[in-house]
Amino acid sequence: MPDSSSEPDDATVDAVGKLVAALETVEQARGHLYAFHHLTGSADFALDEAAEALEKAGHAEWAERIRTELIGLNVLPERWTFQLIEEYDDGYYAAFRGMTRNVTDDLTGGRRHLHEERVKRRRRTEGRPGHEMGEPST
Repeated sequence: MPDSSSEPDDATVDAVGKLVAALETVEQARGHLYAFHHLTGSADFALDEAAEALEKAGHAEWAERIRTELIGLNVLPERWTFQLIEEYDDGYYAAFRGMTRNVTDDLTGGRRHLHEERVKRRRRTEGRPGHEMGEPST
């Protein structure tokens, strides 16, 4: 464990903590983007069954319109959901993660959750099983 005298000041720890919390929000947004991708794909495949059922019910014209106009339709101009994910991952997400990594490397020795580490030190019961401090993970 690092010597507390070599740790950054409280204001730096707080500022880096805010940056890391923002990254955690971006991680959640990314998860929702993947959920959007999976749900949209599932809906697109479910349209096959809907079109088939409409055709069997005597509504071939509606079945054909679903097959030709809706199945496989771009969610945005020239984009399916997998393309949105790839562009998000390679652009905004990569930049955000990279900046956070650079800031934490420079200001906290790469320790992303130094604020939480300090909270753990204060809240644990010294010597109690299950309350061990452990080494920092980064």
